[in-house]
Amino acid sequence: MKHHSGSVEVITGSMFCGKTDELIRRLRRATIAHQKVQVFKPAIDNRYAEHRVTSHAGNEYEAVPVESAAAIKVLIDSQTTVVAIDEAQFFDQQIIPLVQKLADRGLRVIVAGLDTDFRGEPFGPMPVLIAQAERVDKLHAICMVCGEAASRTQRLVNGRPARYDDPVVIVGAAEMYEARCRKHHEVPKE
Repeated sequence: MKHHSGSVEVITGSMFCGKTDELIRRLRRATIAHQKVQVFKPAIDNRYAEHRVTSHAGNEYEAVPVESAAAIKVLIDSQTTVVAIDEAQFFDQQIIPLVQKLADRGLRVIVAGLDTDFRGEPFGPMPVLIAQAERVDKLHAICMVCGEAASRTQRLVNGRPARYDDPVVIVGAAEMYEARCRKHHEVPKE
């Protein structure tokens, strides 16, 4: 089943807010509607399964790990109507024109990824993808300190907040990250 027009949907928020669960929910609905779905993820994200996007809650969907946006372009099947990209913050800037070209070709493109890094700053290509999308859903987690809505990702090193000058990209899960609200998000600069 083809779409009448292409579109870009972005699912974003902090770690542990349910981005991948929401992505998988939309993919299952597309499959039920007899749409041809292809799912891609960055090869760097090997936390749970190499050939699946997997949520922290354990939901899974088959995916192709790729090294770059250019690799996605050559793997798109001519019958595909829905393209999903998980952990988009890890892709190079070429993901931006690729997503737009796919939508211009009439495909439904669903992108999931962190909007900010552990510092609370815009992460990779996500700000532009958010700005260019037809639909944006920002999800919230629960702050691990106070229980309020969390919009930030706190990186921990030996149980303490990571320093501002620490590397931006370190793939991990609950062993090194927590969801935090604005008040409890800490990034020491000294």
